[in-house]
Amino acid sequence: MNTDFYRMKRLPPYVIAEVNQMRAAARQEGRDIIDLGMGNPDQPPPAHVIEKLCEVAQKPDAHGYSQSKGIPGLRKAQANYYGTRFGVDLDPETEVIVTMGSKEGLGSLANAITAPGDVILAPNPSYPIHTFGFIIAGATIRAVPTTPDEEYWRALDNAMAFTVPRPSVLVVNYPSNPTAEVVDLAFYERLVAWAKENEVWILSDLAYSELYYDGNPTPSIMQVPGAKDVAVEFTSMSKTYSMAGWRMGFAVGNKALIGALTRVKSYLDYGAFTPIQAAACAALNGPQDIVESNRQLYQKRRDVMVEAFGRAGWDIPAPKASMFAWAPLPPALKDMGSLEFSKQLLTQAQVAVAPGVGYGEEGEGFVRIAMVENEQRLRQAARNVKRYLSSASVSD
Repeated sequence: MNTDFYRMKRLPPYVIAEVNQMRAAARQEGRDIIDLGMGNPDQPPPAHVIEKLCEVAQKPDAHGYSQSKGIPGLRKAQANYYGTRFGVDLDPETEVIVTMGSKEGLGSLANAITAPGDVILAPNPSYPIHTFGFIIAGATIRAVPTTPDEEYWRALDNAMAFTVPRPSVLVVNYPSNPTAEVVDLAFYERLVAWAKENEVWILSDLAYSELYYDGNPTPSIMQVPGAKDVAVEFTSMSKTYSMAGWRMGFAVGNKALIGALTRVKSYLDYGAFTPIQAAACAALNGPQDIVESNRQLYQKRRDVMVEAFGRAGWDIPAPKASMFAWAPLPPALKDMGSLEFSKQLLTQAQVAVAPGVGYGEEGEGFVRIAMVENEQRLRQAARNVKRYLSSASVSD
């Protein structure tokens, strides 16, 4: 029996999984691991959201098939969010679809709009679905930088000039996972103009739209006039409302792309469980206290982490957004590589982080640190790191 499956051959080993397996083994041994590896929120959703879930789940008619594109009330609630937050008008019927998290939406759209041999432009380093969603669909990836400077624009122009076939899709992700880089509205204005000139679709991943710091709100590409002609944007309730396991996300924008995603999803699923969708409506339509409190929570953790790790001998740039820090390896250990450094940090400091190389070869030399532990645990992590660096003769 042939087990040499076509799509499996296109997927390399998942580098981050190696560290995850080591972390799980260490915990089974009873070791206290401070897990800063996975972006898994440690706070619960608002009480009224959980109450709505339980209320609707009690109804006898709430347990049948739902709607693949999302119940009308939830699509309307997302359209209202874009109107309030970004001043963008969306038609809930044709320009909004509910996804099972932004990850599923990106993967399903990749299958909907690409064919084997298509060329996709994706950032490197990037969150794995931004590349592997298209690789699974049979496309070829041409990497572009993540940092939105002039080199980024040169890379886009070179890709269009020298790639055969010409790229058809560009993936962007700001605030970036893993690098936490951000852009302003002028960047999106230039990007929309570029996409129209080159006839390229833009897929914007805005999963961290509300985790911005220092009073600088993140923009949406949909704020640019004409963006709907070339772009769709994905958002998620995972981090904003601490609902990661609920798998609630959205895609909005271009009608043709939303239509393609809707059609493919109609073959793949019946939508999320109706009580979860009703609870998501309650989150979007109800009190928004959690949005600001989560933002303040992660900003405070960011400040504690940067200060504590800095005193421990590891200088980490303060992220401007997201729940992650993109940390260069300590200079004396740079030659070790991010995977080996992550392994040593786990075994010798009991701190789990994600190796940067797991997000693409350009991520080598960095690790991603998730701010998903409380301030006391972050300070403990810094003390553990300090001991490790001292033993490695890196810090005084």
